[in-house]
Amino acid sequence: QVHLGESGGGLVQPGGPLILSCSASGSIASINAMGWYRQPPGKQRELVASISSRGRADYAGVVKGRFTISRDNAKNKVYMQMNSLEPEDTAVYYCHANVYEKGYGPYDYWGQGTKVTVSS
Repeated sequence: QVHLGESGGGLVQPGGPLILSCSASGSIASINAMGWYRQPPGKQRELVASISSRGRADYAGVVKGRFTISRDNAKNKVYMQMNSLEPEDTAVYYCHANVYEKGYGPYDYWGQGTKVTVSS
């Protein structure tokens, strides 16, 4: 089993920054892609950003230029620096990882979600 633990959500004013962190732990052999999804109130979950094991990053168009995803493969962690936050960024943010466990996989794992509220 693999556990993804997120941190960094909270209340931030429009235009402000926030950093999300996610740490993967458990029976991990290796991790393929890691990423962040979000689910705004009343809407479906959507991909925000993803990063491959080699560091290639992809972003949703609405966050490109404002958000930066990065990862630390040695620590099984992924981060997302969010700048110039807008009220439309308000959502529950979920960490995702595609994981090879020791002898099995890959499997998709999700964090429990961390709430980000952008409001004055």
